[in-house]
Amino acid sequence: MNVQEQIENYIASQPEPKNSDMQALHRMILQVMPKCKLWFLDGKNSENKTISNPNIGYGSHTIKYADGTTREFYQIGMSANKTGISVYILGIKDKTYLAQTYKKKLGRASVTGYCIKFKTLKDINVDILEAAIRYGGEAQGEKR
Repeated sequence: MNVQEQIENYIASQPEPKNSDMQALHRMILQVMPKCKLWFLDGKNSENKTISNPNIGYGSHTIKYADGTTREFYQIGMSANKTGISVYILGIKDKTYLAQTYKKKLGRASVTGYCIKFKTLKDINVDILEAAIRYGGEAQGEKR
């Protein structure tokens, strides 16, 4: 199964309205970042133990660890969680930027240094979420 099929199966496995919301978000992110690399992480480690929720990734950036090693990873991520959906915007140097810039205008969502979490799309201002995603893609120089 290729990455696109894994993504489609993951989204299709979600109950409504999460399924429709994730489909809409997937389309929106692909419009913002049409040439991005797609990722699908099943949430399992090398021993096949579940360590996180499965997630979809978009784009690519390099993570640098304290010991100097690096790893390629996605820039923008999306995952279903128990209460809704999480959107991850990785690689932003200023960990207060997302909350300071988007939190007040976003609606009913929690915003951390790299994660925007909400129950359904109808609870938030989708245009503001798109602006945050666009910023995350541009912060890493994602090609359009």
